[in-house]
Amino acid sequence: MALVLIAALALIAIDRASLPQAPSRQALLDKAKAYDVRIRRDEWGVPHILGRTDADAAFGLGYAQSEDDFDTLQDVVLATRGVLARDKGAGAAPTDYVVSLLEVWPTVDKHYAELPAELRAIMEAYADGVSLYVAKHPEKAKPGLLPVTGKDVAAGFIFKQPFFYGLDGELRRITAPATKGPPPKGSNGLATAPSRSVDGATRLLVNSHQPYTGPVAWYEAVVQSGQGWHVAGGFFPGSPFMLHGHNATLGWANTVSKPDLVDVYRLTINPANKNQYRLDGQWKDFDKRYVTLRVKLLGPIVLPVRKAVLRSAHGPVLETDHGVFAIRYAGMGEWRQPLQYWRLNRARTVEDWRAAIATHAIPSLNYVYADAAGNIGFVHNGQYPNRRAKADWGGVLPGDRSDLIWQGYLPVENSPQLWNPKSGLVFNSNNTPFEASEAADNLKPADFPASMGLQANMTNRAWRALETYGADRALTDASFRAHKFDVAFSDRSSVMAMVGEVLAVDPKGDADLAEAQRILRAWDKRADRTNRGAALAALMSQPILFANTNGDPAPAPIDSLRAAIKTLKTHFGRLDPEWGEVNRIRRGTVDLPIDGAADTFRSVWGKPQKDGTTTADGGDTFVMFVTWDKAGALRSESIHQFGSATLDAASPHYADQTPLFVAMKTKPVRFTEDQLQGHIKVDYRPGER
Repeated sequence: MALVLIAALALIAIDRASLPQAPSRQALLDKAKAYDVRIRRDEWGVPHILGRTDADAAFGLGYAQSEDDFDTLQDVVLATRGVLARDKGAGAAPTDYVVSLLEVWPTVDKHYAELPAELRAIMEAYADGVSLYVAKHPEKAKPGLLPVTGKDVAAGFIFKQPFFYGLDGELRRITAPATKGPPPKGSNGLATAPSRSVDGATRLLVNSHQPYTGPVAWYEAVVQSGQGWHVAGGFFPGSPFMLHGHNATLGWANTVSKPDLVDVYRLTINPANKNQYRLDGQWKDFDKRYVTLRVKLLGPIVLPVRKAVLRSAHGPVLETDHGVFAIRYAGMGEWRQPLQYWRLNRARTVEDWRAAIATHAIPSLNYVYADAAGNIGFVHNGQYPNRRAKADWGGVLPGDRSDLIWQGYLPVENSPQLWNPKSGLVFNSNNTPFEASEAADNLKPADFPASMGLQANMTNRAWRALETYGADRALTDASFRAHKFDVAFSDRSSVMAMVGEVLAVDPKGDADLAEAQRILRAWDKRADRTNRGAALAALMSQPILFANTNGDPAPAPIDSLRAAIKTLKTHFGRLDPEWGEVNRIRRGTVDLPIDGAADTFRSVWGKPQKDGTTTADGGDTFVMFVTWDKAGALRSESIHQFGSATLDAASPHYADQTPLFVAMKTKPVRFTEDQLQGHIKVDYRPGER
């Protein structure tokens, strides 16, 4: 027992010795005095940051976000540093290893100083805002968090960006192909030109589908500085930049895109030397280094685990039970993501904005754009690999040919994009870029090389965008909103194909299956909360939709339907309960029925519960309706699924927006000082609170 105790104490000592030296509390308090910023919170608790300079405003944002979501923010920092397992245990160790595998920190250390000084000042200021919060609430900080720096912000962009197009899924399929991925990321983005509106207005829908909580959950803020930075929209924990939303003259929405941006190579290992692989007929040495992962065992005891990190000429290398593979991916070694977001935030005209996109630092993501001048556009943005050799780029490639190791990307102007189409409509709902408007305006697949690996799929949401917005040439505020909250499934959707498949099955005397088929035949293809056919359809289709999106093995529709029948019969005593009895949104003491389902335009991802219900935990989250009237005047409204206090259950803003969200209503975005006056409930300076 004594030896065990000595060993445990030794591990604790080793871990503490590895922690960075934290600045003193007084030093952080003194540093905060240099920033000139006010935080005003409106009746919904939304922070309106007003700084003298851009850096002052970023400092205020870092502090406000920490007030509302500090636990998530610090987990983002620790995960990005590759030290999350020290707090979370073995389950977080793979994430820590991936940080090293992707060389996040060597990239930051090599290039951080190349970012413009004024941009680094913004990132450092945001980090200082977080640090001030820690200085005032030291009991909330985990060991090793301080100091938070601008490099942490930069590393967060480098680490997160490739996961939006599915790099994490590729890594998972290589290393553990039988495991299932997380719920998919989605989104709707749509813009209409003045020609499509009865009032001559330009309209933008910002409608990303994200998890309700966690490192990529939306946080709403309005940020303004005396240097001209003035934005409203969605921010992620750890990001000082508005990621999508609007400024006074333009705005944009992002949706996830999944072109083929990752190549996997099977390596041939030298049987006489496992540290070598074959390339062009010769044995090459791996670039090999070691990292130490620190994994929490029990209480303060942390076990150091030494792991090898390999790279080949292709990129990072993964050793698995079924072979050794290298990957090459869009965004590998990219470090300019903050620069592109900063330029987007500062853009004032369509020319400014397109110049910001031309930075070409974001490896994926669709952009749907609109502005006060009536311009609209769609950009299927991506760092598309410059694949010159003829090969099956969608499969596993031979790793012994250097001609298959592509270098660089296609020029940014080669990205599929559509500007000011005659129809006055652009949209994306995670579908092919070749369905982004009316048929006559759409891009043509023949104009793009197959090696780009562009998406060919259509989602139900994309079909419904065409069937609602696409059929409406006289849009009003009311109809624009009604189309957004559409809960129907298109006859052309995969969900209705599943329904058709299970209706064709002979029930062979199975009374429950026959009853389910009767209900589905009578179903009106909608997922409103009072609907009595939606439960069967949604519970059957959601597991299949998620599996297909993640590239996981999917159950057959009939098997998924039988599982839905069992759930409904067991917990509700009938196969056709009202959808709202099953489909719930829960937050603190709030427990409400909610309209929508997976892949309806009003998107709701439900997590199955032991009582047979589902709890919404993703899909529609932060939604904005942005309008510029024919004179160019801005009006903006928004809604969040919970509220501004994303983690503080004691706050009145923990779930105060949920009833509005369920009712599919919005609140005003108080963008200007005049709009904010009379609605300020709290006004303070971070250093004084």
